[in-house]
Amino acid sequence: MANDNEVPGMPKSRRSSNKSSQSSLVDAKDLSSRDPVYVDSLVKPTETQYDPLSSEVQEVLGGIHPSRPCTLVWRDLSVHIKLKDGKLKRLVNNVCGIAKPGTLVALMGPSGAGKTTLMCALANRNAVGTVVDGDITMNGQPVDDIMQQESGFMHQDDLFVDNLTVIEHLTIMARLRLDSRTSALARKRRVNQLLRQLALYEARYTRIGGLDGYKTLSGGERKRLAFATELLTDPGLLFCDEPTTGLDSFSAQKLVSLLRESALQGKTIICTIHQPSSELIAHFDKLVLLAEGRIAYAGNMTGALTFFESLGYRCPLMYNPTDYFMNILAMTPGSEEASRHAIKSICDRFAVSDAAKELDMEIHLEYHLMDHDDDEIKKMKRGRFQPPCFLTKIAWLVYRYFLVILRDPRIQLLRIFQKLAIAVTAGLCFIGTAGLTQAGIQDVQGALFIIIAENTFSPMYSVLHMFPEEFPLFNRELKAGLYSTPIYYTARMIALLPGLVVEPTLFTLVMYWIAGLRNTLYAVGFTVFLSIMVLNVAIACGSFFSCAFGSMPVAIAYLVPFDYSLMVTSGLFVKLETIPQYISWIRHLSWLMYSNEAMSILQWDGIQNITCADDIEYLPCLSTGEEVLNMYDFNSSDLWNDVTALFVLYLAFHILAVLALIHRTRMK
Repeated sequence: MANDNEVPGMPKSRRSSNKSSQSSLVDAKDLSSRDPVYVDSLVKPTETQYDPLSSEVQEVLGGIHPSRPCTLVWRDLSVHIKLKDGKLKRLVNNVCGIAKPGTLVALMGPSGAGKTTLMCALANRNAVGTVVDGDITMNGQPVDDIMQQESGFMHQDDLFVDNLTVIEHLTIMARLRLDSRTSALARKRRVNQLLRQLALYEARYTRIGGLDGYKTLSGGERKRLAFATELLTDPGLLFCDEPTTGLDSFSAQKLVSLLRESALQGKTIICTIHQPSSELIAHFDKLVLLAEGRIAYAGNMTGALTFFESLGYRCPLMYNPTDYFMNILAMTPGSEEASRHAIKSICDRFAVSDAAKELDMEIHLEYHLMDHDDDEIKKMKRGRFQPPCFLTKIAWLVYRYFLVILRDPRIQLLRIFQKLAIAVTAGLCFIGTAGLTQAGIQDVQGALFIIIAENTFSPMYSVLHMFPEEFPLFNRELKAGLYSTPIYYTARMIALLPGLVVEPTLFTLVMYWIAGLRNTLYAVGFTVFLSIMVLNVAIACGSFFSCAFGSMPVAIAYLVPFDYSLMVTSGLFVKLETIPQYISWIRHLSWLMYSNEAMSILQWDGIQNITCADDIEYLPCLSTGEEVLNMYDFNSSDLWNDVTALFVLYLAFHILAVLALIHRTRMK
């Protein structure tokens, strides 16, 4: 629903159905007169806030192109959701409506009325298992994936990467959301423009959330930042799901005033809103009341009072009309059947009312104008958005997660100090024992297994929480079209890479030196390389389990038995050739076995002078490195085969993690 304001830039054939822009400003003045505090913000010109550039300057700077006016029409729209037994449950029942440029529409109803479901259907952001029937068109074109570029969607719960500052968040979002042809100067100008417009400029270096001890944004500032994020692309159509939830009355007034001001600039804004005050509802042009998935009323506030009075529901004086409407349309506990009957009667009466007939005529007129638009106008309505390339997206996502790591260096430093402490402690246990003796063989193999185990188990479990915690924000940005799942996953792994190289390098060097292992440059360097590979394969495996399961406890429940099977088949506890065939295949998945064999080859290949204990006759005597390797079923010629296997497992686990993450996003 919308008033008939004429918006510059609309096709000429469409302007005949709109009033003059002057009348819209007059209406805005009349509306704001109910709330004197906000008269200035609603009526004053906003050139200084939007500050449009001339077309010549826009062309030189590559500025943000202003959004096209959007007319959204929905007709005979029903929304169903699939239940677990395969049946369909209807949430929205055969609703119709229209929202035109320059209007602010309030979508209201009691809990469970279908407000959010309807708005998600209009925004083409449906949950998995949702079935939508009916027609939804935007500027004469059926709604499809183009809606992501043409519209913004402000969610009820605001999700951010908390350790970022306001300006960092908007800068990164500008690089991910704006057209790739937009210049750096235009992006920076747009960010600063929104910061000033939404009163966030003074807080631009404030962290959104995060660590204790730092100043962070208030609830109202977070809502305005979410609003600024959606306004980056200057969309012609904006959806807001409960934008005032959790705000005090002053912050709610300020936010709704900003929405109203954006509508006056020619945007089409649809909001779901829960029991607004009289001052808040005065900012809205149109009101849509939903009950039991049907329309109970659609029109302006004055018409709503008249309609309900005609049904015998007279709003008491000094009573908030919207509260009164919610009381009428809500289910009364203990009298559900009577409430359903009353709601059905109201919806049926509206369906044959003059307001419904006027709405139906407006929709038919809009479809008539759509049918008579020429092909040139229809082409103009379609956006020509060029998204940033995948390398740009990866680079800025890596930058975002680097900032998160740098903002909380205590975690990374603590892990490094922990690694060094373990390396020193474990190394001291082996100091002076790793010699070329029969007892030294076991000591060398034990030291190698400590290096492998420490670079496997702790890192693997440390990433299990990562993807479940980040999934809500990732899924929201994915649905908004900011990036794809492989891009997100690749960027997340690249951001972890410095730590995945430094930690195993420091641990292995310290442990290797204290334990006194083979002191050739080739053996030391290759062992460090193998330890880095081991840790990265372990991280890849942990990431797969993290992506495949929705919570850390479930992931641990499946990962623990998998770990034990890998450890048993590593070659240290059981002779590989004695493992039964029905379970021996597991060793081909065990990077512990491959790394143990490779590191053992580095320690024992070419060794010919292992001493035997003459005074202990019953002990076996292994005099060469080749004999040691044979005892563990290792082969000195398999070194590069082991390295190749580590690379294959590294890639395989990462690919499985991406596929698991894609599957989870499709299920949400």
